[in-house]
Amino acid sequence: MGTWNRAFERVDLLEIQRPYRYPLPKWVRDYRIKEWQCFTFNDERFSFEALFCNLKLYRMAQVLIYDKEKGKKTVLRKIKPGTGWRLPNSLANASVNSQSSRFYFRIHNWLDANTVKLDINIEETVLRPSLTCHLAYDLRVQEVTPLIVSLGVTGRRNMYAYKALAPVRGDIVFDGQHINLKQDTCSGFFCDYKGFYPYRMQKTICSAAGFNEKNSRFGFHIAENQTKESNKNNENALWVNGKLTPLPPVLITMPNGPEDNWVIQDLEGMVDLTFTPKEQNKSRIKFIITNADYNAPLGYYNGMLLNSEGEQIQIKNLFGSGEKFNLRV
Repeated sequence: MGTWNRAFERVDLLEIQRPYRYPLPKWVRDYRIKEWQCFTFNDERFSFEALFCNLKLYRMAQVLIYDKEKGKKTVLRKIKPGTGWRLPNSLANASVNSQSSRFYFRIHNWLDANTVKLDINIEETVLRPSLTCHLAYDLRVQEVTPLIVSLGVTGRRNMYAYKALAPVRGDIVFDGQHINLKQDTCSGFFCDYKGFYPYRMQKTICSAAGFNEKNSRFGFHIAENQTKESNKNNENALWVNGKLTPLPPVLITMPNGPEDNWVIQDLEGMVDLTFTPKEQNKSRIKFIITNADYNAPLGYYNGMLLNSEGEQIQIKNLFGSGEKFNLRV
C-alpha cells in the first residue's frame, strides 16, 4: 500500500495471496475485480468523457460530449453482458478495444512513448449522431508527474489507480462538424482503475482542469471512497504545469442533495471548493442482480487550492464535473 509517481510495470490483482479469508477459485476472485479506464478533456467550448469499464457481470463503453456554447449534451453508450473485454495489466504498451459494425472504441496505453491514444468511430443511427475521434495525451510537453496509489479496501483486498493530467491534441468529427483540438488550450485526465471493490460500492469524484491567471495549466482530481487509512494514502491530486501535489483526504458534502451545491473541504486548509451543477447527467442500470445509480453533473468550481510550495490557486468559474455513484455489483 502506498503512493508513487510512476506507473507499476504490471498490475495483476489475482497475484495477491489470500485476498479473502477462505481460499476461493481463481474465477471467483477474478469475478470480484472491477476495472475501468477514463479519458476526459476540456477546452474553451467542449467537455468530453470516454469511459471503458468491465464490471464482470456486464461491460460498458460510454462517450459524453457537452457543447458549452449551445448547452447541448450527447451521450453515446454501449452495454454488453459478460466479461469479453480485458483491460491490460500494463500501461507501457497495450490496448483495449470494442469492435462491432457500428461501434468501435479503442484506448492504446503507451506510456513507453509518453502518450495515451483514443480512437472512436460510432456510426449514425436513428437514435444517435455519428462520432469519430482520434485523440492523444502528450506526457512529454511539461514532464507530467502522475499519481499512482495502491489503497487498502478491506483485509488483503485493495484497489490500484493511475491518474495524470496532460495536454490533449487531435481531431473529432461529431455530427458532421470537425473539431480540432490544440494542446496549448486543451487539457485532460487519463485514469486507470482496478480493485477488489465491495459488493456495495460508493464513490464521489470531483475534477476540473484549465488555465490560471498566469496561463499555467492546472487541474485537480479528488475522490471520496471506501478505502481505509485515507489520512496516510489517498487518490487526491493537484497538478500545476505537470508538477504533482498529493492532496489530503477530503469530505464532500451535499447539504441540499446532489442537484445543488457540493462542498469539498479538507482539514489541512489545502482544499476549499464549491461545485455548482449546471447540466445534470443521470443514469440507472439494472442487470440481473446488479444495480447502478450514476449521477455525473457538469458545472462550475469556485474556491481555493494550495500546492506543495504553499501557493494559493484561486479558482473562479472553472468548468468541470462531479460524479456520485452507487453500485451493487
